[in-house]
Amino acid sequence: MPDLRALIMIFKWEMERDMNWLLQMTVPVLAGFVLDLLLGDPAWLYHPVRLIGLLIEKGEKIIRKCLPKTRGGERLGGVVLVVFVVTISALVPLGILLAVYRFFVPLGLLIESFFCYQILAVKSLKVESDRVYRALKEEGLISGRKAVSMIVGRDTEELSEEGVTKAAVETVAENTSDGVIAPLFYMVIGGAVLGFAYKAVNTMDSMVGYKNEKYLHFGRFAAKLDDIANYIPARISAWLMILASFFAGFDWKNAKKIFLRDRYNHASPNSAQTEAVMAGALDIQLAGNAFYFGKLYEKPTIGDAVREVETEDIKRANRLLYASAALGTLFFALIRMGIFMLL
Repeated sequence: MPDLRALIMIFKWEMERDMNWLLQMTVPVLAGFVLDLLLGDPAWLYHPVRLIGLLIEKGEKIIRKCLPKTRGGERLGGVVLVVFVVTISALVPLGILLAVYRFFVPLGLLIESFFCYQILAVKSLKVESDRVYRALKEEGLISGRKAVSMIVGRDTEELSEEGVTKAAVETVAENTSDGVIAPLFYMVIGGAVLGFAYKAVNTMDSMVGYKNEKYLHFGRFAAKLDDIANYIPARISAWLMILASFFAGFDWKNAKKIFLRDRYNHASPNSAQTEAVMAGALDIQLAGNAFYFGKLYEKPTIGDAVREVETEDIKRANRLLYASAALGTLFFALIRMGIFMLL
């Protein structure tokens, strides 16, 4: 007859191991989300994305010097850059966390929570778009153009007040996925390590994923990989935003309608997913033609102009951002715990 005390000890050990695993996979994400809401990105704290950006910048210079300036050479260089940056961005936090978790699990949870906090961008997105709002309200159009130029890639010198507002709202919509839901998606799967890997891909796309003469070939792989990495998260984000628009008091029925109709009205397979929901929820029209690096790009519109775009739409977009972020965090936490229970 098996020793009852031995069975109890084995059961307790297995329960503690499973609980530690659940805590390790769930607590850092939830704690990181709360920290991001409370602290945002303080100026005194050097953000790891800046380090990733520096790695991309230095890596690009070295790779371009080593490879021929031909179409094939630039495409190969782009692949090398992606592999190099993603590998370093994942291996550094992985090494730190493996060492700390082996030494003291609570300290590992604390450090990984801090990492998850730095990967998320809920409050910083709100802060940056609020700067555009305040600039337009308090200082006028010129200040508004300057403020929005800090968060968009398009030319802003000739934008009207409506154009500045639309640019800010579109940025909030797109980054609800890129800066919030997509990082949550990857962190729930693979913790801060996979979160940093995603952040590296997303940062490379924003730095080298342009279709201009300099990056058409060199940035091609980074742009395609970003499209793949965001394919599922963008669609999850859109449906979460539709649900969030209901709780936030927006036009959720129109959000769903415009999403289903206009979600592919963009060169990117992902960007219009959340922009369509935002346009529908606010009953406004977004997107349309825009200038990049002095060149006009003709783009389809997203949504219907049920009413005119107004500066207050930036505030409304941020309200939908926060509602979507809260729902997304709850959704992924429940998914993580559900998978744990099934296993």
